[in-house]
Amino acid sequence: MTQKTNILVVEDDPALSRLICYNLEKQDYEVRLAADGQDALEQIARRMPDLVLLDWMLPGVSGIEVCRRLREQPKTRTLPVIMLSARGQETDSVRGLDTGADDYLVKPFGMETLFARVKAILRRVPPPSKNLQFETLVLDRVAHKVERNGRLLPLGPTEYRLLEFLMSHPGQVFSREELLEHAWERSSYVELRTVDVHIRRLRQTLNEGDEKDLIRTVRARGYALDLPQD
Repeated sequence: MTQKTNILVVEDDPALSRLICYNLEKQDYEVRLAADGQDALEQIARRMPDLVLLDWMLPGVSGIEVCRRLREQPKTRTLPVIMLSARGQETDSVRGLDTGADDYLVKPFGMETLFARVKAILRRVPPPSKNLQFETLVLDRVAHKVERNGRLLPLGPTEYRLLEFLMSHPGQVFSREELLEHAWERSSYVELRTVDVHIRRLRQTLNEGDEKDLIRTVRARGYALDLPQD
């Protein structure tokens, strides 16, 4: 299963937010929604998107402030951001770009224009490595296989997606709800305890003999791919 490009749409107009989400999903993007700046910052902290569509006029923390904070943090300094705004004056677009936005799109805009801007920005982003590595684990995204210490691991599709997601965010703790969101199909209904079952299977497959358990359980929070504490 190829990992889809993840786009965070930050827009407080529900109708426009749904319209953008619907059309981007038709283009085979994975889309998440945030209705205000604070929610956007929290979502980005939990899971880094590949691109952010950011409305300027948001309740609470404005889009300009969100962009400024993203550019202040090393982790999000290069995160692609397209600013969306009804403010069409040249001084407005200059301010948005000066704050750190990669592009500025004036409302109202057509979906084809949005698609073209998104594709143009994503072309500038270096493609992800075909391999992920953590300690002695190596995941080959092209061949869809995983090895540990040269040993081929027989993983089912769900365990593979779980491991790929955890290896993409080493050291970061994810709740069961977050793991469900990223490793299971959106249309399927899965109980939270199913995550524990698949994590247990993943552990059994990853660990052989005296090998370190690389999946850390964080009580009342979730799971992370991490080195065990001495």
